[in-house]
Amino acid sequence: MSRPDLAALDPAQRADLIYRTARFGLDQQLWQAALRQVLAPDAQAPPLRAANQGALRLDTLIEALSADDRLAPRLTATPPGPPAATAGTAALRLGTNASFQPLLDRAAARTGLDPAVLASIIDAEAARTPDGRWIAASRNPRSSAAGLGQFLSGTWLGEAARPGSWLAGEARARGWVTRGGAVRDSARTALLALRFDPRAAIEVVADHAAANLARLRASGVRADDTPAAARAAYLAHHLGLGDALRFLGSGLQDRRAGRLLAAQVGTTAAGRRIAEAGSAAAAHREWLLAYVDRRIRPARFVQA
Repeated sequence: MSRPDLAALDPAQRADLIYRTARFGLDQQLWQAALRQVLAPDAQAPPLRAANQGALRLDTLIEALSADDRLAPRLTATPPGPPAATAGTAALRLGTNASFQPLLDRAAARTGLDPAVLASIIDAEAARTPDGRWIAASRNPRSSAAGLGQFLSGTWLGEAARPGSWLAGEARARGWVTRGGAVRDSARTALLALRFDPRAAIEVVADHAAANLARLRASGVRADDTPAAARAAYLAHHLGLGDALRFLGSGLQDRRAGRLLAAQVGTTAAGRRIAEAGSAAAAHREWLLAYVDRRIRPARFVQA
């Protein structure tokens, strides 16, 4: 096939392209990488290095597949462009990511969240170009995490099956779920490919954050103002709700904390941190608090 203009592809066509990449074994083992914290950010631990995930350049993929369907796509750091900005919204301070604002505004208005909270989560999750632009085709090379929200495959599929979520409605409209709401096996890969669509990723970040915040608050977690809400939502986004509640309560067990820390910083670095802190739980907590203190600051995205 000829090489089309990427901007002319609709989400379903882009999903089909990503579907085909699954044949090249690009999905890796399930990522249980941690983490962010709601507690007071006073620990002085070395900051987390933001994941520099490889990005699938879709126009390269199109070209490769047109030449030889057996070719694997080339990994590059150059993303497809974000959606065009629209006028009429109160501007956030997004810099090179200003064209994502319409999507942030729409998802925030639907869920009742502050768009700066969504921007904070995405900014801490997505891979970025050297000038700071979010890469919609972000991938974590050590896991199944993908897209602007770095959703694991299982989490994304869970959102598609959750009644009332944006993704459940989209999956139903496309015929990807059964009448009972279960994801059809034949649609699983195409559904997962929607993680690379900026609108889908941002809508699901918003739904996931809103649902997690409701359950955290119901469990007694204080997340009343915007900074606390951003921190709580981010913690649950990465740890999962269960681990987030344990982390905020009695704390994670050493074995679990060590696994999560190694998934983020590598086995060698995790071992060094654990030795310095005296336990895996302490090392993980120090690292987590320092990262959240540095990155989860929604005020950075608010115009003065």
